[in-house]
Amino acid sequence: MIARLKRHFWAVLAVGLLLQFLTTFNRPLPFPTPGQELVVLTHAGPLTYEAGEAGAPPSGLEHDLIQMFAEELGVTARFKVVPRHEIRERLARHQGHLAAGWLTPTPDPEFRYSPPHLESSDVLVRHEASLPVRSLENLNGQVVVANKGSRQYRALLQLKEQLPDLQVEEFHSETPLDLLEALANREVEVALVDKAILDIGLNFYPMLQPGLELGEPQPIAWLFPADGNPELYDRARAFIDKARQGPALAQLRDRYLGHLERLRQMDVVAFIDRISTVLPRYRALFKEAQLETDIDWRLLAALAYQESHWDPLNTSPTGVRGMMMLTEETADRLGVSNRLDPRESILGGARYVVMLRDQVPESTPEPDRTWMALAAYNIGPGHFNAARGIARQVKADPDSWYEMKKVLPLLARPQYYQRLKSGRARGGEAVVMVENVRMFYDILQRHEPPYRPLSGLRAASEGENAEKQRAGSGGTGLKPRRP
Repeated sequence: MIARLKRHFWAVLAVGLLLQFLTTFNRPLPFPTPGQELVVLTHAGPLTYEAGEAGAPPSGLEHDLIQMFAEELGVTARFKVVPRHEIRERLARHQGHLAAGWLTPTPDPEFRYSPPHLESSDVLVRHEASLPVRSLENLNGQVVVANKGSRQYRALLQLKEQLPDLQVEEFHSETPLDLLEALANREVEVALVDKAILDIGLNFYPMLQPGLELGEPQPIAWLFPADGNPELYDRARAFIDKARQGPALAQLRDRYLGHLERLRQMDVVAFIDRISTVLPRYRALFKEAQLETDIDWRLLAALAYQESHWDPLNTSPTGVRGMMMLTEETADRLGVSNRLDPRESILGGARYVVMLRDQVPESTPEPDRTWMALAAYNIGPGHFNAARGIARQVKADPDSWYEMKKVLPLLARPQYYQRLKSGRARGGEAVVMVENVRMFYDILQRHEPPYRPLSGLRAASEGENAEKQRAGSGGTGLKPRRP
């Protein structure tokens, strides 16, 4: 009897401790104070959260906006990257203070939303070899795919109520771009995707064809548990309202989406083709330039493509020549003796970018500092510095590329350039040039891996040491090979 009572006591105690643990586990997270963390649920994607390459910081429009909010709170943001379809469930269990994953509000009593900070629409997309969808009725009997847990999947389920023969399928992916890749590979025939994601993806997969937009543009907002900390929710609402009234949101949108509509589809197709047919001849030279200047070789390759389409003999009527289209004066200054030699031109152009970037004040953050250096590459540092002066006159921020894109075209207007020592310049062309380079760079980042020479040397060294140890311990008995 006593033994049975003891077992019963310990069983009741274990159940009680488990219930206490579960209650504590599901308790709302407290308001983060300085020195604490703001825990944010998100999912991987170009507009939400992408890990940086080669030690670079993470990026993403939602990531950057959250960082601004955390900075205002005086805390550190910690991102939990989870599958998109798990975000709501995890947030309901209070595994984060909020969720920022390019989410659209839904009528769910478990959650509440911030004011929308942006909006986006849903668009049907297909492979160019597939039959076009000219009306929604054409979807009856077809299979249409959307990412699991997405706004688009919910929209398709609603559409199925009108079109009973419509077949809706979920697509399981790590990032929203995976579905576009499946479309490009003809693994999927028709999909419903977010238009902003499609704008990004079209520059990687130019064979895709946008079609009908489904419904009205939808708001993008942050998601909070209904029983979450009310002070944090109020602070977030105030932050979003302030961001919408100021330039912050417009600048973020421009950083991630503003350069995507510059290139025509045929331009993207030609560029992707030359990545495989022309770039291999010069890849090693761009990597050598990265070693010397610490500039990503893919950015240098993007600049060279914009300047010459990777033609080392290119010459313009104005006298600029070579792969990086250097003037004779600039080439002499950089020690380039033969502008038509691809190695000399690439190394010289890379050094010139570094020189121009160093002339941009340190108050200018990256990546804006690099974009401004590229603008100066196009119109010359004198004209670019003049544009910074104009920016101050018109009360624009000379440290913001978003602002300078509006100012640079003013260099072609008489009321501005007549007062400048540097004279007139085609500042609008500089803007187009930089935006094109940004797009070529994005495409190269998708198609070409980063160059990490130190990691390669480290791996080779570790392999050599392991081989030495095997040889010394009676392994193969062979002398270690040296790379």
